[in-house]
Amino acid sequence: YPYNFSAWVEAGNMSSVGDYWTPNIEAIVALNPDLIIAAFAQEEVVNRLRGMGYKVLVLDPENINDVLRDILLVGRATDRDVEAAVLVNDLRRRIDSVVSKVAGATRPRVYYEVWYDPIWSAGSESWENELIEMAGGINIFADQKLKYFQASSEAIIERNPDIIILPMGHGAGPPFWGSLDQVKSRPGWNSISAVQNDRIYTIDADIISRPGPRIVDALETLAEIIHPELFES
Repeated sequence: YPYNFSAWVEAGNMSSVGDYWTPNIEAIVALNPDLIIAAFAQEEVVNRLRGMGYKVLVLDPENINDVLRDILLVGRATDRDVEAAVLVNDLRRRIDSVVSKVAGATRPRVYYEVWYDPIWSAGSESWENELIEMAGGINIFADQKLKYFQASSEAIIERNPDIIILPMGHGAGPPFWGSLDQVKSRPGWNSISAVQNDRIYTIDADIISRPGPRIVDALETLAEIIHPELFES
């Protein structure tokens, strides 16, 4: 993102090094990189590469402040300190703008669906919980001290969210939750305030679930969903 790299791949200027969970060490070594950036989940591969003498920078952000910190860290590692600082300052400005705008507003109850059948939602340790709170809402499952957990339809009905938010773009094919009409027709959901008031929204899964600069795009989108009255032009 935001580039279409298909032409690079066709020209041989980009190589696959395996998937997220099991990167191919031989393919990485063949590229002889000066710097390898990895996720904490790849710890075993990281240790092997470091043992071979490669410089590996591991990123493991837990919240939005960590994302901003990691941007600065990558800037230092790639000799792009100024560019990283400019980006982080702009992201902080946008975050502060949203937080300031929703301050003092009524905080509606929000349900964010991570998966369906079985239902999974976001607890207090998730990106989505932090973003919902910063955008002026209340996560109906903020009392769950987990990142993600298996919820129940009965619990959602009982907590009666004012707003339902569904991610779009998890893999190919139709959304895992089906259609908006199918969501509305789930057993007992016709009693939920969000269904009765037609306050069911979608959001790009890429921007809300990936720890990079677009996390602020997700914050702005959520704020407009939760408080449309504050963002009307």
